[in-house]
Order: sequence, then structure tokens, then C-alpha cells
Amino acid sequence: MFLRFLEIIQQQNNQLQQQNQEILKLQHQLEQLLRNTYGRKSERFVIDPSQSALPFDIPSVGEPEKQKETITYTREKKSATSKHKGRMPLPDHLERVDIIIPPSDDTTGLVKIGEEITEQLEHEPGKLFVKRFIRPKYAKANGEGILIGALPSSPIEKGIPGPALLALILIQKYVDHLPLYRQIEQFKRLGVEIPSSTMSDWVALCCNLLDPLYEALKKKILQSGYLQADETTIKVLDKNIKGKTHLGYYWVYRDPVSGLVLFDYRKGRGREGPADILKDFTGYLQSDGWNAYENFDKNNVTLIHCMAHARRYFEHALSENKQVCEIALNQIQKLYSIERQAREGSLSHAQRYDLRQRESVPVLTQMHQWLKETILKVPPQSASVKALAYSCSAGKN
Repeated sequence: MFLRFLEIIQQQNNQLQQQNQEILKLQHQLEQLLRNTYGRKSERFVIDPSQSALPFDIPSVGEPEKQKETITYTREKKSATSKHKGRMPLPDHLERVDIIIPPSDDTTGLVKIGEEITEQLEHEPGKLFVKRFIRPKYAKANGEGILIGALPSSPIEKGIPGPALLALILIQKYVDHLPLYRQIEQFKRLGVEIPSSTMSDWVALCCNLLDPLYEALKKKILQSGYLQADETTIKVLDKNIKGKTHLGYYWVYRDPVSGLVLFDYRKGRGREGPADILKDFTGYLQSDGWNAYENFDKNNVTLIHCMAHARRYFEHALSENKQVCEIALNQIQKLYSIERQAREGSLSHAQRYDLRQRESVPVLTQMHQWLKETILKVPPQSASVKALAYSCSAGKN
């Protein structure tokens, strides 16, 4: 009977612990919601000198000593009464249209001693025009046929839009984010009415023409040995329901070395997208820890995480577990200080590698040991354990 009583007490204690953890989780979610709505957005974290570091001997990393230099120069003294900063200079490559304005009085017999030039930036609205290809036809001797010049190639065979017009429509839609219906209204003001279905067909045909460039870009990026990947949402108009949108995803792949970026649109956030794009990729893949990338952590792909995301997880969990998160943020700040040295010193790739091996690796090695020990001491399902887990999995390779 007594043992049964102890079992009931233990079950109740376990239930209370689970309830407390759930309350802490909900409180943290509420704090994040209030912060995202009303609070600061900055993730900046300042090292507290009084904050204890890791329980390991990690070499301290100070700010790089900055050299000072004296610079002297001579400039024209401005008038004390003038506060005008001067006009913005207009680019030299712009066409100049001269408008001569003579004096209103008679200038007969007067000597011209100079002129005042005032420049004004102006704009002439875009215009549409018709380009006519006139091809004279000649009859060959003895009825052997007709001789006529060949038409130049066109993006849309037998179509009426010229290359410049199609380029304008694509740039305004995809670069300036001007929807087709607004462009149609612009063309109406210029005296030409283009049906919506016609302009949509033009865009689709031009996109087909750009497919080889897209495939070449994808091939070039996948040849890199190091890629960064992320996905972002985009609202897409639903063609089946007027005025409604559905949530689509842009999967973005970036080669940091060349700076090239590949966008791949998918209707969802499942692993089918990266599985298709990265099926032949070999090298390092950096992501934010989304489980769609987990199946790439195999022999030909090494999955790594992002230090900015690691810092963000700890920064968001500060209110829940200040002691643990401040220790982690202090160590991450040391790593950022090392990177600042490399950036401000304009170090080469080889010099950056040597600096990181010398100063960053000891911090990372002992921090990883601290992460593995600390994650066993924090409540499960908490924000801090999520931050610790992300950083631990980032260091498992």
C-alpha cells in the first residue's frame, strides 16, 4: 500500500515537472511574440567583463591594436555666412540639351564677356514606336524566283514585340516588381492596349528562352565545394481562386566564393526541393538546421550549420536561461572578434586559415565540450536546449 502511495506521488511530481516545463515554454513563446511585435530587433550582444567564461582554459582574444596615422591637407575656407552644401553634380554621361536664353533688352553693340550655365535634371516619358522592316523584293532572271532580304531573328517568332520591349517587361516585373496589370495600364497611357493574356504569353515564352542560362548558372554553382542554402516564403497568386494567394517557397543556394546565387521555386518546404537540386553536389553544405537538409549529411556532403543562427538561438533564449546563454554568447563574440581582425587586416585566404587555426580552433574545441556537457543539464523542450542542440550538431563533424 505504501509503495503504491509513493508511485502516485512520483507520478504527480513528474506531471508537475512536465507542466512547469510547458509553462516555461509558453512563457518564452509569449516573450518572443511580444518582442517581435513591440521590442527591439537587434541581436547585438556586448561582452560582460564580469561574466565568467567556460570552465576551461580558453585563450582570450582581445581587440586588434589599431595603428594611428596623422593626415594633413589643405582646403578652401568656406564663407562663415554660407551654409549651402552645394548642388549634387549631374553625371557627365547624360545628354545635354542647350536652351539659349538671351537678355530681354537689346544687345546691339555690346560685347559678350561670358555666360552663366544652370543645369536642371529632367525626364522625358517613355514612348512606344513601331519598327518597320522594309525588304525590297527582286525577281530573278528567267523566272528563277524572288530575291529578298532575311528578317533578323526575334525572341518570339512571328510575334509583334521587339527585344527591347520584352526586356523592359521582364525587368519591370522581376527586378522592379511591377505586376503585369500595372504595366498594361502604363502602355494604355501611351496609346497601346495589350491584353493581359497576350502579355502573360510573352513572359512565358521569354522565360523558356532563359532556361539555358538558368541551367548554366545551376551547373556553375553546383561545381563549388561549399554552398550556403536557405528557404524563404513568398505569397503566390492562386490562378484557381481570384484574389487569393498560397504560400510558396524560394530555395536559395549561394556560392560564397563566386557570389553566385541560384533561386529554385517550390510549392512546399519539403526535402524534395534540395534533394532534386543537390543530388549531384559534393562538398560542404551550410544551412540553418532545417530537417530537409539532414539527408545530405553523408559521405559526399558534409552538413555544417551557421554561426549567426547559433548566436540568434542563444540570444532569443536569454530571458529563459541567462547564465547558460551569456556564457555561449561570450564565446561566440570571441570568434566574431577574430573574424573582425581578419576583415580589418584584409588577410588573404591562407592568412585567415592560419589565424583561425591558431585562435578560433581552441575556442571552438573547448566550447564544443562545454555544449555536450551543458545540454544534459537543461530542461528538455526549452529554448536553451534548442540552442545547445543546434550548436552541438553543428560541431559533430
